[in-house]
Amino acid sequence: MNILYRSTRGDHKHISSAEAILSGIAPDGGLYVPASMPSFDRSFDRLSHMEYRELTNYIINMFFTDFEEDALARCIDDTYDEKFDDRRIVPVIERGGAHFIELFHGPTLAFKDMALTMLPHLLKMAARKMENTNKIVILTATSGDTGKAALESFSNVDGTKIIVFYPRDGVSRIQERQMITQEGSNTHVIAIEGNFDDAQKGVKAIFGDRGFARSLAEKGYMFSSANSINIGRLIPQIVYYVHAYLHLLKNSRIKSGEKINIVVPTGNFGNILAAYYSSQMGLPVKKLICASNINNVLYDFINTGIYDRKRKFMVTSSPAMDILVSSNLERLLFDLADKDPEMIKHLTLKLSEEGDFKINESMKKGLSGFYGGFATEEETFSTIRDLFKNNDYMIDTHTAVGYCVYKKYIKDTADDTQTVIASTASPFKFPGSVAGAIDEKYRHMDEFSLLKVLSDISGLEIPKKIAGIAEKKVLHNTFCTIEDMKNTVSGILGI
Repeated sequence: MNILYRSTRGDHKHISSAEAILSGIAPDGGLYVPASMPSFDRSFDRLSHMEYRELTNYIINMFFTDFEEDALARCIDDTYDEKFDDRRIVPVIERGGAHFIELFHGPTLAFKDMALTMLPHLLKMAARKMENTNKIVILTATSGDTGKAALESFSNVDGTKIIVFYPRDGVSRIQERQMITQEGSNTHVIAIEGNFDDAQKGVKAIFGDRGFARSLAEKGYMFSSANSINIGRLIPQIVYYVHAYLHLLKNSRIKSGEKINIVVPTGNFGNILAAYYSSQMGLPVKKLICASNINNVLYDFINTGIYDRKRKFMVTSSPAMDILVSSNLERLLFDLADKDPEMIKHLTLKLSEEGDFKINESMKKGLSGFYGGFATEEETFSTIRDLFKNNDYMIDTHTAVGYCVYKKYIKDTADDTQTVIASTASPFKFPGSVAGAIDEKYRHMDEFSLLKVLSDISGLEIPKKIAGIAEKKVLHNTFCTIEDMKNTVSGILGI
């Protein structure tokens, strides 16, 4: 089955996965989605014998059908290698009545590594297939984790530059230090005055500037994206949900065909969209549980059908979820609207100009497979403390939001379905919040010194990638206003 891609906003031209990956975002501002969804053609019992790389190869080949299988296999082998500190790549740990999918064993200690370490390989392959000779400029906004994962993955990759914008006061000190100490002659990190939504809006505006794109081309550059708006970033995220299901099957926690629940702490809706796509392929999923922090715009949308970004932006201990405009929701809306691009253009324009939109009853019925919940800051901290105290298992703030919402779901529904929770980051990325949640005496200690505290109380080693990070030399100290983002990019590229 040959899978092609189309824009959510009306460009009916069907293009190859190589062109979609290389472009990142459609010319009309829409996001690329599969024109048709592949489905599993092997039994889950048979798939359960695959190790992670083999399973990835099977699923990636279902979506990226214009790539040579041997090339994709090499890409996958080069992605999931010694960069990951656990040979299983994605361990599944049963604690507290749920199964935690540990997605943080890659080089930057966050789930973004699962797809971003593959993206440079995919982009280079796509550029060759499209006979593109321009240098690729990866332009991305980050709420903390995407930035470092993208910088790590693209550092010193031939034929690329990477420019990352992050909110100066919207990431943890560890996250910021990971980014501003990034080595690589092609890497650029810029702090902005504003929040993640401001950074993301600015990046999208640059992508949508046709005149700027022409100036880029004249200089031998083209933009692409490392955010999950890029279909090449999104598709590999499907794999770990299938992997988790097969783990439960192989370990006799479920029977083949039995449904599971999937809990995803999310802000930009990419990770839970990957879970939704897995269900559309045929993975037996009963409920997709969307967990938000107090920036709970997705919680409100799932429960009311109204998306309203007109609210106070809150800086929390789970910064990757501090988002009020969830870009990947557009892909779900496209499905809910029966793939009607005119509806998507109407909804996105209304959100942009008026700050909200309301979906119709038909679309709202399509949300029946979702459950929305949110956790307050105190609930997040108490969840970390209780799980560590009662189950000897340490989780980060984002995972705690997910587990807290799962417990609320159980209380609301009494559902005893086996459940997997996306554990999206290592607790060592947020030592201040995690240690302070476990014991208040740590709340005013320096984040870098708390790395050893977390190691001592948990018995876990400080991950090598951040050991000694406080002493690393700062290589990036650029700052700009939101209004000056385009000029900053121009300066970097000499346009």
